[in-house]
Amino acid sequence: MEFIDRVKIKLKAGNGGDGIVAFKRVKYNPTAGPSGGDGGRGGDIIFKVDTNKSTLLDLRYNRLIVAKDGERGKTNNMSGKDALDVVVNIPLGTVVKDAETNELIADLSKIDQSEIICKGGKGGKGNFHFATARNSAPEYAKIGTLGESREVIVEIKLLADVGLVGFPSVGKSTFLSVVSKAKPEIADYPFTTLKPQLGVVQVDKERSFVLADLPGLIEGASEGKGLGINFLKHIERCRVIIHIIDMSGEFRDPIEDFKIINEELKNYNINLSNRPQVVVANKMDEQNSLINLENFKKHYPDLKVFETCTIINEGITPVLYEVAEILAKTDPFPIFDDKKATDIKIYKYEKTNDFTIYNEGNGVYRVGGEKIKKLFNQIDFDNEESVLRFSKVIRKMGVDQALRDKGAKNGDKVYIEAYGFDFIDEE
Repeated sequence: MEFIDRVKIKLKAGNGGDGIVAFKRVKYNPTAGPSGGDGGRGGDIIFKVDTNKSTLLDLRYNRLIVAKDGERGKTNNMSGKDALDVVVNIPLGTVVKDAETNELIADLSKIDQSEIICKGGKGGKGNFHFATARNSAPEYAKIGTLGESREVIVEIKLLADVGLVGFPSVGKSTFLSVVSKAKPEIADYPFTTLKPQLGVVQVDKERSFVLADLPGLIEGASEGKGLGINFLKHIERCRVIIHIIDMSGEFRDPIEDFKIINEELKNYNINLSNRPQVVVANKMDEQNSLINLENFKKHYPDLKVFETCTIINEGITPVLYEVAEILAKTDPFPIFDDKKATDIKIYKYEKTNDFTIYNEGNGVYRVGGEKIKKLFNQIDFDNEESVLRFSKVIRKMGVDQALRDKGAKNGDKVYIEAYGFDFIDEE
C-alpha cells in the first residue's frame, strides 16, 4: 500500500434547514395561530481514529468532503430532519491543522478518539416561536445558519516511543528487523528507507516499546532538503532517540555524521535535540571500525556509546535495556512548540465583542463580527417583517450607537457582508 502521510482537503459542513412560515388550519377559526416548524441541523464532519488504517490514501483521492444540509421545517410545528454526520476514519496519531493559519484543530492520538472538525449549521426557527400578544400571527421565520467550511492539512505523526535516526545505510532497518517482527527493506548499498516502519520491541516479560525506523536524514533536512520534514515530523512524538552511526567509515565520516544529524534535530521547529539519545556505533565488525570509534570518543568524550553489529545481532540487548530504563523516567514531549496552538479547543472560542465598526471614509461604514454575520445569514430579505426584526435586534446590540460614535450621519452607507443600507439616525 502506498504510504501517504500528508494531504490538504476542503471540508464543508451542512447548512441548517430553514424554519418556515405556516398557520394552523382550524375550521371556523382562520387565525388559530402559527404552526411553522424549525429546520433540521446540518451534518457535522467528524474525524475518528481507526486503528486499522495506517495511511491517508483514501483522503488523497477525496479532496472535498461535504455534509448534507438539514431539512426545512414542516407544518404543525414539526421540525425538519437533522442531516447525518460525515465520519472520516483516519489513522491513530493524525493531527489536523487549519491550512490558512496553521493552527492545531485536533490531535487524534487516542484509540477511538473522535473530533468535530467542521460544525454543521443550526436549523432556523419556525414562525410559531415568534408569536406575541401584539403579533399573534408572525409572518417570518429564521433561515438556518451556514455550516462551517475550511481547508485543512491532515498529517500523520507516528505514535512511536523510540525513533531510529542516522544517515542512509547505517543499519537502522537491520536494527529494527532484528529487535522486532517488522520487515523493512534492507540492502547492502547506500540507500534510504522511503517510508517509516514500525515494530514492537519486547525487552523482557514486563517491558516493551514501539520503535520506528524513519527515513534517513541528510544535511539540510530541517530546511526541507531530501525527505526533509517528511522525516522529522515522524519523530515528534518519540520520547527517546536511538542514534545509529556507521563506524566503519566506508561511505561517510562518523564524527561529521553525528554532528550533522544533531544539527538537523536542533534546527527543526520544535528542537528535537532535547530528546534523550542512545548512541550506537554500528558495523563494529568492519576493518576500520575500532580506529574510527577511538577517534569518535576523543571528539565526544562525554558520550556513552554502545558497540553493535546489527547484521549478526551482536551488542543489541544492552541498547534495548538502556532505552527501556530511559523510557521509564521520560514523560511525553509536546508535539507543538507554540503552547497556544495546543490550547485551542474546537468550537470553544474565547468571548469577543459582538460586532466591530470600520469607518472606510467618504461616509461608508462596515459592520462585522461573527454574531452579526450569523444573524445576517438568518434573515430573509424578501420578508419585510424579518428585516424589521433584524434591525431591532442590532439596535438593541448597540450597533446604531456605535455607528454614531464613529461619526455616522443620516444618509451614510452602512455595509453588512455584501449588502448596503442607508443609515437613518432616529435618535
